[in-house]
Amino acid sequence: DVQLQASGGGLVQAGGSLRLSCAASGFSVDDFAIGWFRQAPGKEREGVSCISSSDDRPYYADAVKGRFTVSSDNVENTVYLQMNDLKPEDTAEYYCAVAGSARGICPLLNHWTLSDNNRGQGTLVTVSS
Repeated sequence: DVQLQASGGGLVQAGGSLRLSCAASGFSVDDFAIGWFRQAPGKEREGVSCISSSDDRPYYADAVKGRFTVSSDNVENTVYLQMNDLKPEDTAEYYCAVAGSARGICPLLNHWTLSDNNRGQGTLVTVSS
């Protein structure tokens, strides 16, 4: 049974940092692509970052490049999203999802089909100015 659980959100001042965790069960994160998404109230879902063993490098949305870093811990079966220099526009619910590890899957992050079968509950990140 595939399960994903995001955690680590909270309230932080602009310029601060948070590390989000995506704990996976029912599969190995090393065998699949894990994507991070966010959705702010009244806005569309946005693909933030993605990591896959089939791709040469992680994917980052332009809005977070240079500030966010995604990593994977195969022992903990957890994917992390380190978020530095947070801005008020980063405020959103963040969640993770899993997809097959076909080469090139990460740059297609915003086209992933998400359902209760491949995404977990989110964690709220609030950045105050």
